[in-house]
Amino acid sequence: MRDIPKSEISKKAKEIHHTLRTITDLIPDDNEYLKDVKSHILENIMILQAKLYSAERMKLWDLKMENAAIIRKNARELMVQYHSLKMFGFEDVKYYKMVREQLEEFRLLFRDWVSTFNPKHFIVDEWGLFNPPGIDQDYEQRDDELNFLNEDEDEF
Repeated sequence: MRDIPKSEISKKAKEIHHTLRTITDLIPDDNEYLKDVKSHILENIMILQAKLYSAERMKLWDLKMENAAIIRKNARELMVQYHSLKMFGFEDVKYYKMVREQLEEFRLLFRDWVSTFNPKHFIVDEWGLFNPPGIDQDYEQRDDELNFLNEDEDEF
C-alpha cells in the first residue's frame, strides 16, 4: 500500500480535520444536541478524507467522479454546520468561521483537482450518472478504449 497522498488538496483536508477536532473538543458533553452536531461534523470530515484518499488512488473516471460528488456533499454539509452549532447555543461558534475559510480554500483546490481526471480512463457507467462528457448511457465501449487498464493492472 502506498503512503497517504501528499497533494495540496489532501493537505488541506487534513488541516480542516485538525481544525474541526480542535473546535469540536470544545463542545460540552452535557448538551445532547451539540453532541449530535459534533458527531455529524466528524462523520463528514472522515468520509471526505476517505473518499479523497480513494479517488486519488484510482484511475477510472466514473469512480473518481462518484467520489468527488460525495466529497462535495460532505464539504457542503460541513459548511452549513456553523448554523447548527449556533442554533444549539455553542458558545465558541465564532471559531467555526475558520473552518468555512478553509473549506473555501479546499473548494478551489477541489476544482483544480477534478480537472485533472482523465475522461479517457472510463468504463461506461451503466447507471448513466458518471459517464464522461459526450458518452451517453447507451454507449457501446470498444476494447481499445480499455487499453489504459494494462498500464497498472492493480489499480482501478
